[in-house]
Amino acid sequence: MKYVHYSLEDRVATIRIDDGKRNALSPQVLQEIYEALARAQSDRATVILTGRESVFSAGFDLKVMKRGGMSAIRMLRSGYALTARVMKYPYPVIAACNGHSFAMGVFLMLSADYVIGSRGDFRISANEVAIGLTMPRVAAAMLKHRLHPAAFQRAVVLSEEFSPEAALKAGFFDELTDPGELMARARFHAAEFGKLDTRAHAASKRRIRRTLIRRIGLSIPLDLLDAALMGLRGARPR
Repeated sequence: MKYVHYSLEDRVATIRIDDGKRNALSPQVLQEIYEALARAQSDRATVILTGRESVFSAGFDLKVMKRGGMSAIRMLRSGYALTARVMKYPYPVIAACNGHSFAMGVFLMLSADYVIGSRGDFRISANEVAIGLTMPRVAAAMLKHRLHPAAFQRAVVLSEEFSPEAALKAGFFDELTDPGELMARARFHAAEFGKLDTRAHAASKRRIRRTLIRRIGLSIPLDLLDAALMGLRGARPR
């Protein structure tokens, strides 16, 4: 894999996204994340999903979106479905957010079981409205899944940019730590979560998320239809 790096130690799989830039979720990056998750599941591993220095992910690759066509539609379908894939993963998943996270990067992060953020001059934002896109149903469902009601409203309709401290209060993060301690905290929690009863963890996850996962499955075709009808070229870089 070129942009997604996989390592395994003591049944903890670290999946690190690093494209050398903003960790855009291009079709190739998304495919590599799926492959890494399949490998981790085969290894029966707890997962730490993380990014590169100062950025978790800037979201979908806007170059692909602006070109439009089936490549963009397939990218959207793959990204939206990835949220359900992570939420259904049968072992614990920890998202270690290195810094900035936007749009699809936020929704991927929020699909984890536990999210750790980094202190610093970083911003967390579901910025679809700011770049000219109506908030997709899947994205709104992921935000509602985690955020407190007032923060959810501001995140969706105002594209509010949250500092790490504000993101913690809003519900994006379960914990905030210094950047140098991020991976140590993630490994600590991975070791603790690894002590859980595997069967009970997976069954409980399925039980409480069944409705949300079903909603995502039903929403994906509608969001793709919206994208096709409205045109992806409306998305513009900030």
